[in-house]
Amino acid sequence: MATQIVTLVGVLIGALTSYLATATAERAKFRRTMATRWDERKLDTYIEYISCVKELMRASREALRARDRGQDTGEPLAEMDAVEARRSILFERFILLSDKAAADAAHTVNQRAWELLRVTRDPTNGESALADVPLVTALNTLHDAARADLAIGRRF
Repeated sequence: MATQIVTLVGVLIGALTSYLATATAERAKFRRTMATRWDERKLDTYIEYISCVKELMRASREALRARDRGQDTGEPLAEMDAVEARRSILFERFILLSDKAAADAAHTVNQRAWELLRVTRDPTNGESALADVPLVTALNTLHDAARADLAIGRRF
């Protein structure tokens, strides 16, 4: 009878060990799946936000070029305002998904984008005034922070 109890205890210990190992493996798999899903969302958001900032820069440049040529700036400025509205919404999603370094870099891009808008809306400025807005530098910093957040270029 003692051998049967020892055998039964061994089976129970084996079953419990098997259950714990399987549960741990499944939990780790779930975490990896969720991390991958969030990384995909982050990447899409980062690309969309940065592309929108680039569109804002292009629209601003077009408005200032039109002003330099003495043309009507109404349409380019309206396009710039529409892009700015979209960028503002994308910024919120960016902040929700990013880590602190990427969020800080995005805040700097926001400030530079607002400077760009202010310069562009000033009717006395032409395209040369864009040289005073370091938005490209801020975008480069944001690229680096986003790459670090997404672990791009990091070996595992």
